[in-house]
Amino acid sequence: MTLLVRILIRACIPILLLARGMDACATTLPPPVHRALQAAGIPENSVAVVVEPVEGATPHVTGTALSLNADRAFNPASVMKLLTTFAALDLLGPAHTWQTEADVVAPLQGDVLTGDLFIKGGGDPYFTLEQFWRLLRQVRARGVRVIRGDLVLDRSLFDLSGYDSSPLDDKPLRPYNVGPDALLLNFKAVQLTLIPAATDVTVLPEPRLGNLEVINQLRLSHAACLDWKETLVPELKPAGGGWRLILRGDYPVACGEKVWNLGLMPHAEYVAGVFGPLWAELGGEWQGQVRNGTIPPDARRMGLIESPSLAEVVRSINKFSNNVMARELYLSLAFPNYPLRAPDAAAALRNWLAAKNMPMPELVLDNGSGLSRKGRISARSLAHLLQFAHRSVLMPEFVSSLPLVAVDGTLKKRLNGDAVAGQGHLKTGTLDGVKTIAGYLRDQVGREWVVVFLVNHANAEKSGAAQDALLNWLYGGGPDSASGRN
Repeated sequence: MTLLVRILIRACIPILLLARGMDACATTLPPPVHRALQAAGIPENSVAVVVEPVEGATPHVTGTALSLNADRAFNPASVMKLLTTFAALDLLGPAHTWQTEADVVAPLQGDVLTGDLFIKGGGDPYFTLEQFWRLLRQVRARGVRVIRGDLVLDRSLFDLSGYDSSPLDDKPLRPYNVGPDALLLNFKAVQLTLIPAATDVTVLPEPRLGNLEVINQLRLSHAACLDWKETLVPELKPAGGGWRLILRGDYPVACGEKVWNLGLMPHAEYVAGVFGPLWAELGGEWQGQVRNGTIPPDARRMGLIESPSLAEVVRSINKFSNNVMARELYLSLAFPNYPLRAPDAAAALRNWLAAKNMPMPELVLDNGSGLSRKGRISARSLAHLLQFAHRSVLMPEFVSSLPLVAVDGTLKKRLNGDAVAGQGHLKTGTLDGVKTIAGYLRDQVGREWVVVFLVNHANAEKSGAAQDALLNWLYGGGPDSASGRN
């Protein structure tokens, strides 16, 4: 493809030089897509679509690119993670890691630490229970059994003043509403396993938090197992020096055993709740308090845990659309500033776009995850990003992080049994009034395409069939069919 043709295709200017005399860009949606949108009650002015061949990967593609409302700013929902994750791979490098450390100042007398134990957060997006357990084992291996002082959490790496961590909706305990923290532990999540018995519902929490009491008031029901989470009501309240989680609602017997994840308590108190039982399991003793502070310059290191590489973290973010991990990663774009602030992360990302000659004048950045009512980007900008990423040496790490159609991640249950199954790596996004998909698809003759489909409308949740119709149309060779109007 010549530079002139590429420019004309990008601009959607009809030309007669392309093979078969077709337009450079079709602006009419394929009939299957149009019908699906009509059935969903979604007008085409609430939709943005871009389909174009992957530059350099399909040099002999004939046919048209598809472009509809390509330059309008849309809320992309979690598709915004494409920008955050690829920028991070390029700015920080795929081998980048985060560190969490344990330090002390007070002397050790026998197996007794006579003062405080400090835990310093390094902004790790993937600091799990297993990682925390390993860190505490290192402390025990240094001879510490009894801690006479406090557990002091150094969370100073992030400056979240002015950062909006408020829930997006009226479900503040849903895991997607968890905000970032320099010492984010286990995504601040508690996994509740629900097991229906003869007359009641057993609830097994993991991890068991030392400062959380679970009050199980769930009732069994004989309703069908549909949106079972919508029938359950969790309520979290302060109780004395800890917290009380009250569970109410009807749980269908037909659901069998299910897992219900909740994001509970402020970050520091979640760490405190995990630390007490975990330290006891390791044979340790501690009766102090948990407080925030900073590690003194004369502290001695007692343990250090390194995160998985950024390439692995990006895979977790994109495959499963993990919002709090994406928020943590977005703040990390502000490196090497200290502390890390959202405005500095935004500036770093915009400077990167300018340096890579990817102007996005319509771009509105918020928290980098797409879990936002403010975020905006155009379908053309997303397509430009996807083209740039595919030309990059980081292409394998980036593309493999995206869900594979009908195979894994957020696309595991979509398009199963269709011919297009397994033929595309695409990121999905969903909010109330927003449904999006963007990524790469290989058609039935092996040609590679960039695909972006954004929907912003009150009926957006019904647009999945239209998006699936576009993918099936493209896989079947849609651009070769009479100007894309088969």
